[in-house]
Amino acid sequence: MFLALKEIRYEKVRYGLITCIILLISYLIFILSALAFGLANENTQVIKEWQMQTIILNDNSNLNLNQSILTKQDLEKNKLTKQDASIGQVPIVVKKSHRKTVSSQLIAINREQYIFKTMSLVAGRKFNNKHEVVVDSLFNQYGYQIGNKIKFNGKNDSYKIVGFVKNAKLNIAPLVYGDFSLWKKIRPMAPAAQATAIVSQRKLNYHHKQAKNYSTKQFVLKLPGYVAQNTTFEMMITFLFIISLITIAIFLYIVTMHKLPSYAVLRAQGVSAKMLVKATVLQSFLLSIVGSMLGLIFTLLTLKAMPITVPMYLSSWMMVSVILGMIVVGLVGSLIPVRSILKVDPASAIN
Repeated sequence: MFLALKEIRYEKVRYGLITCIILLISYLIFILSALAFGLANENTQVIKEWQMQTIILNDNSNLNLNQSILTKQDLEKNKLTKQDASIGQVPIVVKKSHRKTVSSQLIAINREQYIFKTMSLVAGRKFNNKHEVVVDSLFNQYGYQIGNKIKFNGKNDSYKIVGFVKNAKLNIAPLVYGDFSLWKKIRPMAPAAQATAIVSQRKLNYHHKQAKNYSTKQFVLKLPGYVAQNTTFEMMITFLFIISLITIAIFLYIVTMHKLPSYAVLRAQGVSAKMLVKATVLQSFLLSIVGSMLGLIFTLLTLKAMPITVPMYLSSWMMVSVILGMIVVGLVGSLIPVRSILKVDPASAIN
């Protein structure tokens, strides 16, 4: 420990540069991780809020909510319980004068079923009739307020916002909750159509006519862009760790090569190669901790400065994982110059 700290204090500029590199890489990893987790969370936010275990869709919909329609015949053998709820979904564009136009999704729900009863309001109240709606709290950030009259898809009918609800996003789009009559009006269809899907808090095994049950995992993996988005971020973060490993290894190797004459003198004085190796590994460990912690501090400051519309979220386990990952990468990188240290010949110092 003494030798490692002594070298760091003596070579402030060199080790400071290594720390800055670790800081910048860890900062970028934290930002990408927060963005990846935030986007993934907004893709499935309402699914978690519904505590959904199973979803029943049209068998020919390819697990796409937009393509699913369930009829009376499809659901004639399905007996809904207090843990089940039917929903009607349709993409909409919400408009109001002097307000930002918002691409959203209308979710029609039954006031007698659990989704309506467990709705987590942050302001206002639940809707009581077909002319009232409850919207995601993101609308409030765009300037919408309780009592505002909004229109959908350019139609003339107006609907009153009576409440804001949290955690109401699906596939990144904010939701608008309304009555089933509103869903049927916006999306005209056959009279036999009953719903877009049935969501349940229990595990179901239902397959009748053109209706079939799917697990939450199956449904989420089929959300448009979900897998591609997560895979892209995972690859970017993985490559950043690899870049970090290579960078730390190169810096430590260069620094070690400059110190070989000094190491030769220490070996001639009786200092073991094992102690020199420990000092190098410990230096990498300390630099990785300091650099990644500074990266975390800069990340937290960045998240506070970001507008709420940017979907970024950094959890405790994510912070710990990135810091541990940087420490592991730093330790592995420090093993590269070990061979050069072990090959130091004490006789060269005497000569």
